[in-house]
Amino acid sequence: MNELVAGVDEAGRGPLAGPVVAACVILAGDPRPQLLKDSKMLSPRQREEVYHWICDHSLAWSVALATSSEIDGSNILAASLLAMKRAFLELSPVPAVALVDGPHSIPGIPVPQKPIIRGDSLCPSISAASIVAKVVRDRLMTVYDHLFPQYGFASHKGYGTPRHLEALRLYGPSSLHRSTFAPVRDSL
Repeated sequence: MNELVAGVDEAGRGPLAGPVVAACVILAGDPRPQLLKDSKMLSPRQREEVYHWICDHSLAWSVALATSSEIDGSNILAASLLAMKRAFLELSPVPAVALVDGPHSIPGIPVPQKPIIRGDSLCPSISAASIVAKVVRDRLMTVYDHLFPQYGFASHKGYGTPRHLEALRLYGPSSLHRSTFAPVRDSL
């Protein structure tokens, strides 16, 4: 019997604004390892192309997030694991095993897990989850750029670039900013 295996990863732990987004992917058939790499190793255009391939060729995939308020209410690690749990629980069919990027297991999911440090570089299903999470988060930040154009979210995706730090200094934080992160806290 062929057990279903899901890869789980997140995007957006380091930015000063926006949610952390997690994805869970069950690959089908040939995982095409030449396509599936850590999302940070691909250009935005390559990520978009591979994202479409993953969506079209996976057995199942899901995405979930934890908001900046949830990040501030706990911490970025807890919020990342919460987003991963939500993504896993949205997945259908339910896999027999979850491969999780990083050193931590996801609390509260009903299957065995294997945390894999650098899993987004080593495991095709985690790489696929990495790409899906990154593309979805980048798209969200582009939408947020229309709501809060003064911050430039479309260009830096919420990371602490000089432009973003200057906007924080000039305008203060938005409702998307993580108030517990030092540069945001310092701008209050």
